[in-house]
Amino acid sequence: QVQLVESGGGLVQAGGSLRLSCEANGRTFSNYAMGWFRQAPGKERLFVAAITWSGSRKSYSDSVKDRFTISRDNAKNTVYLQMNSLKPEDTAVYYCAVRLRGDLRIGHRDYDYWGQGTQVTVSS
Repeated sequence: QVQLVESGGGLVQAGGSLRLSCEANGRTFSNYAMGWFRQAPGKERLFVAAITWSGSRKSYSDSVKDRFTISRDNAKNTVYLQMNSLKPEDTAVYYCAVRLRGDLRIGHRDYDYWGQGTQVTVSS
C-alpha cells in the first residue's frame, strides 16, 4: 500500500505563490508517474499537472500552464507543485496521485493512489 501525504496549502492573496509537496510512504514503486489534481466545491476533480518518473516529460492543463511548475525528487519520493501568479479561481482542494504505469494521463480515473488533499485558498 502507498500513502500520499500532501502539504503546503494555505491562504494567499491573488498574485502570490505557494509550493505544494506530496510525499509517498509505504510500499514504493519505480517508474511511476505522479500528478496533481484539484477540486473546487461542487465541481469535478480536474487535472492540473503530471510528471514522468525521470522528470523528462511533463503535462499541464491550459489554465495553469506558464504559472505552475511540477517537479519531483525520487530520492525523497516527493513531488512538488510550484504555483505562481495565483488567481482566485485556483481556489480548490489539491490532490496528488500516483499512476503506476508511468505514462502521463489527465483523467483522474487513470491514477491508482491518492492523497487526502490540501486546501488552497486565493483571496482577491
